[in-house]
Amino acid sequence: MKFLKRSKTRILLFLAVVGPGFITANVDNDAGGILTYSQAGAQFGHLLLWTMIPITLALIVIQEMCARMGAVTGKGLSDLIREEFGFRITFLMMIGILVINFGNVVTEFIGIATSLELFGLTRFITVPVCAVIVWFIVVKGQYKTVEKVFLAASFFYVTYIFAGVLAHPLWKDATIATFKPPALRAFRDQAYLFMIIGVVGTTIAPWMQFYLQSSVVEKGVTKRGLKASRLDVITGCVFTDIVAWFIIVACAATLFTHGFRDIKYASDAAQALKPLAGDYAYILFAVGLFNASLFAASILPLSTAYTVCEGLGFESGIGMKFGEAPVFYWLYTLLIVAGGALVLVIPGERLVRIVLWSQVLNGVVLPFVLIFMLLLINKKELMGEYVNSRLFNIVAWTTTVVIVGLSVAWALSSLKG
Repeated sequence: MKFLKRSKTRILLFLAVVGPGFITANVDNDAGGILTYSQAGAQFGHLLLWTMIPITLALIVIQEMCARMGAVTGKGLSDLIREEFGFRITFLMMIGILVINFGNVVTEFIGIATSLELFGLTRFITVPVCAVIVWFIVVKGQYKTVEKVFLAASFFYVTYIFAGVLAHPLWKDATIATFKPPALRAFRDQAYLFMIIGVVGTTIAPWMQFYLQSSVVEKGVTKRGLKASRLDVITGCVFTDIVAWFIIVACAATLFTHGFRDIKYASDAAQALKPLAGDYAYILFAVGLFNASLFAASILPLSTAYTVCEGLGFESGIGMKFGEAPVFYWLYTLLIVAGGALVLVIPGERLVRIVLWSQVLNGVVLPFVLIFMLLLINKKELMGEYVNSRLFNIVAWTTTVVIVGLSVAWALSSLKG
């Protein structure tokens, strides 16, 4: 009886805390992420699958750190950076995050436009309508309602797992490639290094850390809910990278095998799947892309508004009304309007560059965010007994050093090229 009672208490506690970790990890598979994973499979087959395991472990560690800081301090990440490192550094970081996140917001509206164009709908109708839906969900909803909508959207990513199965991949080869890195000569290829940085940048994006910690704080998670919050993070990270694995595998089995390497938008991958894997795979991929884009078009402007307002000392939070946090809601509104408008007026070739570079810049900027996080979470006066363990520090610092190394290697390779 005691075991059943204890189990029931744990389940209820998990259900009370679940949300921020699972939602944040899954938004990571947005339009830019789907494009990056599709390109990884189409251009290099299974050669990038080995990155999924170390990236997943790094993602779990980094996301857990954010959730822990939020639960222990009751403050968002940019709030802590401002308090501990001063306004000037915070302001510069906020400008950088704002620029990168805006590129990501544009990417989501490209995903909305191109996914619905696959079904014959023009972007001049779909983008404005979806922008209004996205705005209305957050501005007019309460935190619990918004979170339920986001959780429901998270489970739609299972469509990519089905699409991957329908692509009939070489399961044995894919499994081996997941545990075995390629030969060293692959790392001398500038395009391969660029793609690794893109995959890392889209899987562990800077905005995620700010959004997760803010969500944990707004949800009211405390030290008591840390174990359940940790489970929320782990579940989300594992699920999102399983989805990423299936996207790469699906495109490797179809596009790479048939020599289709020229993917400009994530919708190109869906369209190419139709003759190669059948109508069902095509529909699942297209529907998954629309869901991912709409979902992320809600979260990314929200994450940016949280980050900037906390960093600059303005009121923020979905639980507040428009009049109580005007800067927060106006910034959210402006990002949606500007992001949607650009997709309607900028030529396609330039939009492609925005998509690709937004993902790579995520990877380049990430080390700076991680360094601030590591300095904060190892402050005894801030975290008390909840400072990082030696293992967590090793994993987080290694991730930081590896990303910096990859960025430098890619830059040197570009200069030589």
